[in-house]
Amino acid sequence: MTQIYTGGCQCGAIRFRAEGEISRASICHCRMCQKAFGGYYAPLVSVREVDFQWTRGERKIFRSSNVVSRGFCGDCGTPLTYEAPDGIAIAAGAFDDPSSVAPTLQFGAEGKIGFVDHLHELPSRRTEEDLQDEPFLADLVSYQHPDRDTAKWPPEDQPAKDGQP
Repeated sequence: MTQIYTGGCQCGAIRFRAEGEISRASICHCRMCQKAFGGYYAPLVSVREVDFQWTRGERKIFRSSNVVSRGFCGDCGTPLTYEAPDGIAIAAGAFDDPSSVAPTLQFGAEGKIGFVDHLHELPSRRTEEDLQDEPFLADLVSYQHPDRDTAKWPPEDQPAKDGQP
């Protein structure tokens, strides 16, 4: 049976679908990827060996070097792609089920920040454990697109994209 992966940006303006066996997921530690993702590294999933299509919206493109372009949602800013001459890679967190695309390789080791190898050793808490210290979390209403395809987004009762009702 052919594997189907779907995903998109945080606001739902851009969606994608990949059909086939994904076998090349990685983490890149280079400084360019750190800045593009605003994180310690960039988790990326190559879709060059599968049937990939954009199913909603168009990404904006930033050319980060003479050979690489980065795609992102122009509405919510979600990083979406790393595009190079050898193909396109999608941000792992943009997949509806990011656990289905586990990384198997790391790139850009020269930019790797030392403490990244020890993140799993840090104490962790679930969001609901912060309710006592951060009571506003009890009233939190997510406007994030759900982790599945939808016929229409956003729903009528959701505030406009600029965050205003």
